[in-house]
Amino acid sequence: MALAIERVTERIKETFGEDILDVTMNYDIMTYTLKRERIIEVIQFLFDDAEMRFKFLTTMCGIHFPNEKNQLGVIYQLHNMVDNVRIRLKIFFPLEDPVVPTLTNIYPCSNWMEREAFDFFGIKFSGHPKMTRIYNVDEMDYHPLRKEYALEDATREDKDDSMFGRA
Repeated sequence: MALAIERVTERIKETFGEDILDVTMNYDIMTYTLKRERIIEVIQFLFDDAEMRFKFLTTMCGIHFPNEKNQLGVIYQLHNMVDNVRIRLKIFFPLEDPVVPTLTNIYPCSNWMEREAFDFFGIKFSGHPKMTRIYNVDEMDYHPLRKEYALEDATREDKDDSMFGRA
């Protein structure tokens, strides 16, 4: 019998109930918002459990919400290829403490994804084998995908950053 998303939610809640901050269905993918401190344990459980079998990390990326208390975050999308079930896990944390444990011990493919999140958002992955920039030059002293920078030349009068979700 194929794994149902309801069963995934049930297993996550019974195993990590107090660590789940929110459960929602977004664009046909069940999304779990979790405490940052437990993300590796949750993912390890989803990977190792004989019923869950989330053996494929589809994507992992950084996000920035400048008007929120916990401005930075990481989104993980996992896939159980046997039962064709996809889930999304989110964690959020303050800009002043952008440290998340690395996922490279579970999913080696997260290596470059974590370096990309570091390069563009400044999220540091503790335990990562080579936490260096991957696209931008090493001398760059900022993280370009944070919404701290104007999208256009500030001297232009015909552009309005508020149209792009920036004040």
